Amino acid sequence: MIRIGNGIDVHRFDTEAGDKAIVLGGISIPHTHALLAHSDGDVLTHALMDALLGALGLGDIGQHFPDTVEKYRDVSSMSLLDEVMNKVNDSGWQLGNADITVVAQAPRLSRHIESIKNSLAAGMKVAADLVSVKATTSEGLGFTGRGEGIAVLATVLLTKP
Repeated sequence: MIRIGNGIDVHRFDTEAGDKAIVLGGISIPHTHALLAHSDGDVLTHALMDALLGALGLGDIGQHFPDTVEKYRDVSSMSLLDEVMNKVNDSGWQLGNADITVVAQAPRLSRHIESIKNSLAAGMKVAADLVSVKATTSEGLGFTGRGEGIAVLATVLLTKP
């Protein structure tokens, strides 16, 4: 048995923030602006969690970790990913693979991809070869191309032995 889930998340850059880093897949990456969010703003992990929850038929992260609840302010998205993976495992499913694409004009992510991939694999307690992370630009088009934010698309395959 298999299930497929898709997730997408978008965060805009906070031009007012004093913090000059973003978090992607649990990895802090220096940048000129932080991402605006209630949590740590890990747009990549948010898209991944939405894909996992979607494959389980459990809705999205907003239903499980609403931004109206104060205990989720500045929370590590990797800790939320752990909770989502507990739902996956408790339901008898396991990750077949995850394929994630980050769309951002900046920062350049090529030197961070391996660290992000390893961080996600460790966070999900799976082998690193089950996780693919890619980055692309939008060739200067749209909000990502204008450097206003980051979008991430994630697809997961869950299997049941």
